[in-house]
Amino acid sequence: MKEVVLDTETTGLAVKDGHRIVEIGCIEIENLIPTQKEFHCYLNPERKVSEKALEIHGYTDNFLSNKKKFNEIADDFLEFIKEKKLIIHNAEFDMSHINNELNLIGKKPILKDNVIDTLELARNKYPGSSISLDALCKRFRIDNSRRTKHTALIDCELLTKVYINLIDQKEPRLNFNNKENIIHNENFNQETEHSNKIILPSEEEIQLHKKFIKENLKKNYFS
Repeated sequence: MKEVVLDTETTGLAVKDGHRIVEIGCIEIENLIPTQKEFHCYLNPERKVSEKALEIHGYTDNFLSNKKKFNEIADDFLEFIKEKKLIIHNAEFDMSHINNELNLIGKKPILKDNVIDTLELARNKYPGSSISLDALCKRFRIDNSRRTKHTALIDCELLTKVYINLIDQKEPRLNFNNKENIIHNENFNQETEHSNKIILPSEEEIQLHKKFIKENLKKNYFS
């Protein structure tokens, strides 16, 4: 099963205040293993970045001014996430901004049914505990020292590890369609069959055993 871990950075908190996306990061995973396929872009939001947002991600108006606009990358983005579940931490925030961008260019919104919110998973699993991405990294002993600022791809990398821990899959699931795994399993079954095979003694071995008992066990070793 293919899924996409997704994160965005924006000019501010609320869509109702006219805030826009400045960065999108996506990492594709298959059966919880990264496929090495990524989607990443910085965006010109066509408005100023708020001071609070600048403190969080550090993307200045000048840095973003020559980047592509959302309508220029929308088709590539939608193709990348097509028919895949989206894994997002605090999905309500990211999806409100993504669907706002899609609405502005006349595209259909992404449905909530296609999203897994790791914030909700964490809230249900650890009620009353801190469930920020940093807090979950600490809980699962995930190194987040690179996260000096909020950046979409680094957050996606961390969220991938957090997600695996949240659903209790500490190790990647094996792909049993893989030819090497099939060969390994067949060899294992063959070895198991051989190890369970009963080998009966020959008549000569039986006679030699009787002779040994007769000649060597005349003493009472328990006296």
